[in-house]
Amino acid sequence: MNQELWRRSAVELAAMIRSREVSCVEVTEAVLGRIARHNGRINAIVVDCGEDALRAAERKDREAGDGTTPGPLHGVPVTIKENIDVAGQATPNGLPAYADVIAPDHSPVTRNLLGAGAIIVGRTNTPELSMRATTDNPLRGRTLNPWDEEASPGGSSGGGSAAAAMGFGPIHHGNDIGGSLRFPSFACGLATVKPTLGRVPAYNPSAAAERGLLAQLCSVQGVMCREVRDVRLGTRVLAGGDARDPWWVPVPFDGPALAPPIKVAVTCETHGYPINPQIVAGIERAADVLSDAGYAVERVETPSIMKPAQAWFDVLASEIAHFLGPAAREHGSATIRAIFDHYQRVGNPVDAAGYRQGIADRTALTREWSVFLDSYPLVLCPFLMRSTYAWDYDAQGFEQVKDLFRSAIYSTGINYLSLPAGVVPIGFADGLPAGVQIVGRRYREDLILDAMETVEASVGILAHELWRREEGGA
Repeated sequence: MNQELWRRSAVELAAMIRSREVSCVEVTEAVLGRIARHNGRINAIVVDCGEDALRAAERKDREAGDGTTPGPLHGVPVTIKENIDVAGQATPNGLPAYADVIAPDHSPVTRNLLGAGAIIVGRTNTPELSMRATTDNPLRGRTLNPWDEEASPGGSSGGGSAAAAMGFGPIHHGNDIGGSLRFPSFACGLATVKPTLGRVPAYNPSAAAERGLLAQLCSVQGVMCREVRDVRLGTRVLAGGDARDPWWVPVPFDGPALAPPIKVAVTCETHGYPINPQIVAGIERAADVLSDAGYAVERVETPSIMKPAQAWFDVLASEIAHFLGPAAREHGSATIRAIFDHYQRVGNPVDAAGYRQGIADRTALTREWSVFLDSYPLVLCPFLMRSTYAWDYDAQGFEQVKDLFRSAIYSTGINYLSLPAGVVPIGFADGLPAGVQIVGRRYREDLILDAMETVEASVGILAHELWRREEGGA
């Protein structure tokens, strides 16, 4: 039993621990054993918290014996990305120069996970400044995609995605300003939801300064999991309030029921990008699954996603260059410096007047999408319009960076609008995992998760196929 516990979902493990079927120590030992066997190859977890995790598991088993009411993640192993604060640990964000930046307190994400009873088994890898669609840095090295070592595990939360796919626990923290939860989930065959701005509180006590306004509006915290039900559980836990984040909104996680059938708009509008036919086939498959399940699926024209995607590079990338550019130039590798330059060339960087106008225009773009979502509560669309790319694709030159982000307009555009969006596996494209994206109304992550679970029920848990291959099965 112990050896197989690493395969279980967070929902299953929490229930088994509550019923005393297994102990927190047994679960933790099983996951740590899995990490010991495979992390040396894929380099997903870059800080081993195993000893602390076992001590925490022992405490939680004693709490159960004392009759303490367990939290929803009591004894469940989790990982936390190395760009948010865990008290007493470093928050290097992929830079050797920040290796000694020690967090004076927990971030809200850490506090909420621990408050729910979770056990941190490790910290996961991220690229320099968490600003690449792959995961490699001079401090911790490269994280491999468990499906194919030459493929990217995604970024910037690629350490967490590789850990999730390999069975290093069921729930893995990540964050997303342009796709950093969804790129890794797409690449590694996982499920995730990028929450609405204000759903999950965010703050780093170690931060020397506040982020720019648009970064605050577009960046969110979330989880990546093998199963949609764990995404729901993990996101619900993360959504607990924290006074340190003035953007947090106390909105109930489960919204009012909608009269059936719920309308789903389907789009494959590429705005000129040569979309991979297997991605199109995946969207059609997901549309059929939702239709068969009773959703009212319609192929319709949505508001433009190209406009907010371009604004991400014109306006937000200009802000990012102002706030992060100096750190990249002073402390970053030649690779990240070149990629920052490429980001500026993908867009048309605005000046101060253009930045002010861009913020004003963002309201109109968001309003247009909100009005559309009032009629169609869900939108099924591509995430990436191409298959998963090589691990160093963005380091190969400007044309590769441009291609990658032209294929990802449904990623950056949704961030610019601060809308919630989930990615769920749909199968494979060019032999690697692929997913579809479901966008929803503000603060209706519950509707997105419902639709994702419907797709998952038809497609299956993709990580199970990875494990079968590992074990020599069919």
